Amino acid sequence: MIPTRKLGALEVGAQGLGCMGMSQAYGVRDNDDESIATIHRALDLGVTLIDTANVYGAGTNEELVGRAIADRRDRVVLATKFGIVANTGSGQTIRGDAAYVRQCCEESLRRLGADHIDLYYQHRVDPDVPVEETWGALSELVAEGKVRYLGISEASVDNIRRAHAVHPVTALQSEWSLWTRGIEDEIVPACRELGIGIVPFSPLGRGFLTGAVTSVQDLPEDDMRRSLPRFAEGNFDRNLAIVEALKALAAEKGVTPGQLALAWVQSRGEDVVPIPGTKRRTYLEENVAAATIELTPDEVARIEAAAPADAVAGERYPAHLARNASR
Repeated sequence: MIPTRKLGALEVGAQGLGCMGMSQAYGVRDNDDESIATIHRALDLGVTLIDTANVYGAGTNEELVGRAIADRRDRVVLATKFGIVANTGSGQTIRGDAAYVRQCCEESLRRLGADHIDLYYQHRVDPDVPVEETWGALSELVAEGKVRYLGISEASVDNIRRAHAVHPVTALQSEWSLWTRGIEDEIVPACRELGIGIVPFSPLGRGFLTGAVTSVQDLPEDDMRRSLPRFAEGNFDRNLAIVEALKALAAEKGVTPGQLALAWVQSRGEDVVPIPGTKRRTYLEENVAAATIELTPDEVARIEAAAPADAVAGERYPAHLARNASR
């Protein structure tokens, strides 16, 4: 069993499970039975934070998670999100108005088959609605018992502070890994000042840092990574050199490159709970094993030298998606 950590006042397993890829983004949704078995195995290993969102698979991911946890709800810290209405080729449609907050919560509860959500995130901040309106509606959901704790995702320091002034923010979910370190200078210190836990998504660089992807051709035709700048021609090979350096360090320690990358994220603080995503038990068990890997200061320094933040080629997102990140 993995140890536990605290996100604000919320105690969870030191590593969570991101469920998005079970329903979208990384190839065809091919085996719900294996996805459900993966969630069950995660719970058996001490993973308690199960993460989904209403937009993943247009609601089908929440339904899948709901089926998986139906007979073991008391073992789960259930997290879901609202705010991204749709993803299109031209960008994202975002909503944060009070009526939409309540509508989304009711719909998510129904799909999840749950009477409450443990951690409810604002997935993206609506540029046209004051965060105070969104969080006022969220605080009402807490008062009604439909939600226990509140989180915010990909938000700026200003919006984190404004949200926290309305109702305590328990967790910030943002991308954080060896090749995405933009939250370190301002956002992480602000969260720590306010007592907000940090939930890194894509802590394995969307799988790139595992070393399993050696060519864009390894990815399914419908895999969203084919549209990301870091996987583009030219950038891909430069980023692959970082993975090769990590492989050498991992071999020295007797772990996989993915485990080394995850252990680095875990080492960022006791308030950090990464949510690597997988739909296969084999990869889940590899990921969970990283939760107990100890890194010495020298090993951390060598990892960061092998994967310096300024060596990563390409932006996180194409321009049409980047505008809503860290707003």
